[in-house]
Amino acid sequence: MTAKNKLNEETIAIIKSTVPVLAEHGEAITKQFYHLLFTNHPELLHMFNHVNQSEGKQQRALAQSIYAAAAHIDKLDEILPVVKQIAHKHRSLQVKAEHYPIVGKYLLIAMKDVLQEAATDEILDAWGEAYSVIADVFIAVEKEMYEEAENQAGGWEGFRSFLVIDKVKESEVITSFYLQPADGERLASYRPGQYVSVKAIIEEEEYNHIRQYSLSEVPGRDYYRISVKREDGRETPAGIVSNYLHHSIEPGDKVELTAPAGDFFFDKASSRPAVFLSGGVGQTPLVSMFKTAAEDSPTKDITYIHAALNSSVHAFDQEIRDTADRNEKISYYLCYELPNESDKQKKVYDKEGFIDEEWLNSLAVSRDSEFYFCGPLPFMKAMYSILKEWGVPDERIHFEFFGPSDNLEREDNKH
Repeated sequence: MTAKNKLNEETIAIIKSTVPVLAEHGEAITKQFYHLLFTNHPELLHMFNHVNQSEGKQQRALAQSIYAAAAHIDKLDEILPVVKQIAHKHRSLQVKAEHYPIVGKYLLIAMKDVLQEAATDEILDAWGEAYSVIADVFIAVEKEMYEEAENQAGGWEGFRSFLVIDKVKESEVITSFYLQPADGERLASYRPGQYVSVKAIIEEEEYNHIRQYSLSEVPGRDYYRISVKREDGRETPAGIVSNYLHHSIEPGDKVELTAPAGDFFFDKASSRPAVFLSGGVGQTPLVSMFKTAAEDSPTKDITYIHAALNSSVHAFDQEIRDTADRNEKISYYLCYELPNESDKQKKVYDKEGFIDEEWLNSLAVSRDSEFYFCGPLPFMKAMYSILKEWGVPDERIHFEFFGPSDNLEREDNKH
């Protein structure tokens, strides 16, 4: 679809004039926005990730989206890829058309609260018009996605009950859950790399919690597999949902899921070599992609490179090795940041420390490949920096953020 711009030249000029202001005050505006939104509509806390709110990630992501919308307000088609990425998450979270007027109302109030006299009636009226146009684009894109999710074979609307048929400990911190529809009906397929939303209804919690987890198995099975890292609260806040799943959900229990979503998936149509780079639990979508590539494209050159702390937290190693051992076109390498004594004795890893450009060059990784990567933000920034240094074009660089989108440009690379 295309984004038809219904704004007149005067309104577009006013919106463009606010771009520098949004660059400076965007996060203050979005912080005030969420405060107003949840104060007046606490029921929406059932939908939003409270941890991302407390850490400021959601505020930064929204500020970046508003900035991008303002900067491209005269060429909305240019932000359609970003719109579609966000729309996938909205559909997965069950954001509906009726939510948009609520968001628009408090966004304008937040602009006025933060910018005060600088937010003139002229500017607020222009932003009101612009928001309406942008919201219409989101609503139209999401309507198509809702219809597709429901009408596909095995598809459904909203949340669907799934039975946990197995629970497998993959490492000291990652556990897989195997899920089948509780109604016994058909299961929708998905693209390797996509995710589902899990709704956790926890007795002692005031609000429901929704989290998105990648599907870590090859599509076409009669089950879904999600592989969840338990966040213990050492470096980041303890994960409410991850701990609930690890400690409270067992085979025979039920969980609620929305249909698979996401625009980060393996491109089966590409004839180029495929390189998968993962860090930590960022491997979950890439395992699905890698195994799919191995099954569907046995003559393709495939490289899988994984970075982990050490073997105690490394999941799926044997699963990936077994896949790689069956095809001489597949290369598999491991980088352990802090290998333990057993790792050193067995020499199960190929590099100690971090993945860097020198090591990747030594592996003779083809720069003509399609590159897929996912992991912690510092890892992703490092991988992105290397690929840009190699001159890999954006259309062959594919990545996914676990959580709100961020900026992969490293501060020391900005000119």
